[in-house]
Amino acid sequence: MVERIPITPEGFKKLSEKLKHLEEEVRSAVQKRLGEAREFGDLSENSEFDSARDELWRVDRQIAELRDRLSRGEIISPSENKSNEIAFGSKVKIRDLATGDIIEYLLVGEGEADPSEGSIAITTPVGQGLLRHSKGDKVTIKVPAGVLHYEIIQIN
Repeated sequence: MVERIPITPEGFKKLSEKLKHLEEEVRSAVQKRLGEAREFGDLSENSEFDSARDELWRVDRQIAELRDRLSRGEIISPSENKSNEIAFGSKVKIRDLATGDIIEYLLVGEGEADPSEGSIAITTPVGQGLLRHSKGDKVTIKVPAGVLHYEIIQIN
């Protein structure tokens, strides 16, 4: 049985666009470089050829990973969560009880997480620790660096 990967509609769109870009633009540019490098002669001592070939392998690997992720993606709209509990697609505002800092996270699938933009995967320790909690709950989450203490302020 194929393991389904939850993904937001926006995440699916971003991954699809990235795949299209890699397939239509990046890969063809690398193939062109590879063809040009072949014209330099002896392939055993041709660093341009080796570099282009390695780049093509890297791009092909990325394409395969994206195709796999998209084929297993199960699009889940955040609006499908009608409970008052944190679930996939929830946007949460929490207070770090140690520092008083307010943090906002969007809980997304593994392939679309970007902590620098405030989205974290539901499979991370913090994501797992927040799931199924409600506004006002205080949670303790074990992470590799220690223990975090949060209060859930808002769930959208």
